[in-house]
Amino acid sequence: MSCCAPGTEGAIDAASPAGGLPSSEEMRLAARDLGEGLRQSDLSVPGVHCGACISTIEGALSKVAGIESARVNLTAKRVSVRWRDDMGFDPQAIPAAIARTGYTAHLFTAPLAADDALRNELIRAVAVSGFAAMNIMLLSVSVWSGAEASTRDLFHWISALIAGPVLIYAGRFFYRSAWGALKHGRTNMDVPISLAVTLSYCVSLWETIHHGEHAWFDATVTLLFFLLIGRTLDHVMRDRARSAITSLARLSPRGTMVLKDGGEREYRAVEEVAVGDRLSIAAGERLAVDARVLSGISDVDRSLVSGESAPVTVRPGHLLEAGVMNLTGALVVEAVAVARDSFLAEVIGLMEAAEGGRARYRRIADRAASYYSPAVHLLALVSFLGWGFADGDWKHAMLVAVAVLIITCPCALGLAVPVVQVVAAGRLFANGIMVKDGSAMERLAEIDTALFDKTGTLTMGAPRLTEREAAGRPETPMAERAFAVAAALAAHSRHPLSAALAAAHTGPVPQFEAVAEIPGCGLEARTQEGRWRLGNRAFACGGGAAAGDGSAASEVVLSLDGVPIETYRFEDRLRPSARETVAALRRDGIKVGIVSGDRPAAVERVAALLDIGRWRAGLAPRDKTNAVREAAAAGARVLMVGDGINDAPALAAAHVSMAPATAADIGRQAADLVFLREGLDAVSFAIETSRGAGRLIRQNFALAIGYNVIAVPVAILGHATPLIAAVAMSTSSIIVVANSLRLRGRAPAPRQEVSAPKPASGMARAA
Repeated sequence: MSCCAPGTEGAIDAASPAGGLPSSEEMRLAARDLGEGLRQSDLSVPGVHCGACISTIEGALSKVAGIESARVNLTAKRVSVRWRDDMGFDPQAIPAAIARTGYTAHLFTAPLAADDALRNELIRAVAVSGFAAMNIMLLSVSVWSGAEASTRDLFHWISALIAGPVLIYAGRFFYRSAWGALKHGRTNMDVPISLAVTLSYCVSLWETIHHGEHAWFDATVTLLFFLLIGRTLDHVMRDRARSAITSLARLSPRGTMVLKDGGEREYRAVEEVAVGDRLSIAAGERLAVDARVLSGISDVDRSLVSGESAPVTVRPGHLLEAGVMNLTGALVVEAVAVARDSFLAEVIGLMEAAEGGRARYRRIADRAASYYSPAVHLLALVSFLGWGFADGDWKHAMLVAVAVLIITCPCALGLAVPVVQVVAAGRLFANGIMVKDGSAMERLAEIDTALFDKTGTLTMGAPRLTEREAAGRPETPMAERAFAVAAALAAHSRHPLSAALAAAHTGPVPQFEAVAEIPGCGLEARTQEGRWRLGNRAFACGGGAAAGDGSAASEVVLSLDGVPIETYRFEDRLRPSARETVAALRRDGIKVGIVSGDRPAAVERVAALLDIGRWRAGLAPRDKTNAVREAAAAGARVLMVGDGINDAPALAAAHVSMAPATAADIGRQAADLVFLREGLDAVSFAIETSRGAGRLIRQNFALAIGYNVIAVPVAILGHATPLIAAVAMSTSSIIVVANSLRLRGRAPAPRQEVSAPKPASGMARAA
């Protein structure tokens, strides 16, 4: 098994006009606009298969003026490059720089068919080399049985004629990769493999020409057979590990029916669907892009988004995500995003990013692998010269050198980290958790403190209005229309309390020209009547306002020019599994606290229900961030779990962060992990999985290092033939991959039901 697989053989010389590079116009059209003059291009690089490949491409791109950053994803075989569009930068320089390193680069598409084709080619090569090895072994048995000189020479020549074409056909995976590296002044681990196979064949051919008694055609072809088995298993196991990404990619339709003006219908590829296009979605069809329902009523399966299998009824005005299945009725929808900006594309991107992170373990493995190739060649040369001068048998010295070249391939070390990361990310996604950065799992395993926001995180964030209280000024004309004004303001916010207030009002509402939302405070609109404010009491009535009546219910205050008009109180329910999660975190030795912008009485109520002793209330976004930084300054490694706009700075400041899928866009972007399902047990499950992944990575390192400590001296001392070396090297890689896959089948830890303590007196729920 080799770390570097084929793909570089198709490398393009950037200097060639016929190189086939994407044009500047194609690159610019395919790039995503990130704002402020920054754009991102995603390119497929099928030749990347190890840490050395990653370092080579990222290093080459970092030297190109105008490129801000470059990140290679090993699993997706994809490079994401951010570049400045306001500096006259030619985006064709990106694939040209990659081509100069010896790798093919083209605009990114999901390489599902390419993966299947490569797997089939590898299987055919295994079959050919296995059949040839079996026949050559039969001829070798006759030679070992004492065949006469002429018969022995005949059998050797027949073996050579069988082995030669097999090396060309089945060995092309190694030769192409090695040549692609060497002709660009690099080396990879296919270089010693190719050298070992070629030397073994050449030595055997030399012995056959000179009527020697021994030839190693059987060992050469069998060696190739085992190497190909290892490579095929590597490819299949990696494909299994990233099966979650593959399954998601297959959920996206290849095209959809577009309704044109005049009632005509046109079937378009999903890449050609533009924002504003009207699409016809039949029953049993998946949505190709994010869309808004224009007409029709139907049940849809949104389990991809919510994790809930129960169908949801949708009507005109509802927003649906790409990948959602339409179950019962026909719908006409309007595209609100192109395919590459859809929810499904975002999920796939998050899954791919999970393995692409440059975590500490990954950097260690990549650095070790980069030193391996020159060390392997040096060891082989020293072994060859040492044995040659020691006993004068240069043929034996050559065989020892070949064995050293084979047995020292660092495949196990190269696979130690990425396979575990892919398996862990797939396991998390299967349980409704998306990882945005591979290093997040490593950081999550290190946490000792967990801080939670309250509304929308510990609670469902779907409160209901339970009480309206006038400010005691019934003579104020505005009091008569206060509820309608409050509902009109609330409709401009995604905050859970605003959504509950807007939903509670069923009558007509006034219209405002402009409504501003101040994160952590509330909403404001200026009218001829004055300045309306809806939010917390301090914001609505001024900084010196009283904090309220001490009720445990959450409250929102409506004011006009700082004078309170009405107060609205809400109740919320705990998020499912919140009690079990807090108890599980404590059992793992993790300190738990609450940092919330809500009123003290409301936060205290939730803290009592969950038996959390450390809580802080009434915090502005800056205060939450300071709380996280204070804990970090005291030596804590903080996990921050939050969902709102006001949580985003704290999420970014934490050692690692999580947010529910219902969080505001900015909250999801700031978080390292996003959980799709309602249950808060996603937090404890993610920690358990991350710690299990860390243990497996350390075990893989121990296995890889232990293999080399034992195998390399055995090969140098001449006790391993090339065939034994091939079997040992492939076996070590298979063991490491199999050990990584153990994480996939590990069941979640059982959760014990924890009874909730009763609220203390004086903390009764609001009527």
